[in-house]
Amino acid sequence: MGLKFYNLSHRFGFQSPNWPYFQDVQIERIHYMAKSGVLTQRITTTMHNTTHIDAPAHVVEGTPFIDEVPLPHFFGTGIVVSIPKKKWDPITYDDLEKAAGAHVRPGDVVIVNTGWHKLYDDNAEYFCYAPGFVASAGDWFVEKRVKVVGHDTQANDHPLATAIGPHRNGPLHPHLAEEYKAWSGGRDWKDDHPEWEPVHRKLFTNGILGIENVGGDLDAVTGKRVTFAFFPWNWDRGDGCIIRLVAIEDPQQAYRIEAGTPF
Repeated sequence: MGLKFYNLSHRFGFQSPNWPYFQDVQIERIHYMAKSGVLTQRITTTMHNTTHIDAPAHVVEGTPFIDEVPLPHFFGTGIVVSIPKKKWDPITYDDLEKAAGAHVRPGDVVIVNTGWHKLYDDNAEYFCYAPGFVASAGDWFVEKRVKVVGHDTQANDHPLATAIGPHRNGPLHPHLAEEYKAWSGGRDWKDDHPEWEPVHRKLFTNGILGIENVGGDLDAVTGKRVTFAFFPWNWDRGDGCIIRLVAIEDPQQAYRIEAGTPF
């Protein structure tokens, strides 16, 4: 085909890194070679493990489940932009406009590379101290009319705007309150992150989906416009889905999708 394929997904499997309050992934061999001459495995997991896409219904009642999202949402052109960030840094409207404003098109997939995918592991640094989108970033995505947002961090929001911080089902790590005060020069985390998951809600109420924990060969396509494919299961009333996120390049511009003509 003359195409180049890049894997932008982290691994999934035994002891794959997990968000702080989810049950661990369990994989059992129901049949195996010595027993049955065939390998059959049973998996117990949430769909919010490793690289995955959230359905709007994950956070906002009355919005589409994963099987209700039109298929074109899971395929299309877009850009991968570099916005390097450090511990707890916000990703803002201005950051996105500076990095991508001249390049983004309506209907694009926009993937943000902060560099945080290099820290992806079963550790507090990746999940609790990550940078993240703040409310103004959600406004930027809506204004630009993108269809999917992806990033190499733990959630579509800053970690302290989730249950890791002072919000519903949290704080999962109360000690972070004092750490944040010291890091910020005395500010309270409730003042700096007053809303629960504002970016999730801005995206989902505007028909925009979010891909969390992007990784793999992300650096190889950063700064490029590519084609993306990331189809989820056809899961009835699904709240999201683990995906294989793939970036595709056509260096010769010679390949075309088949026309669907009879043979």
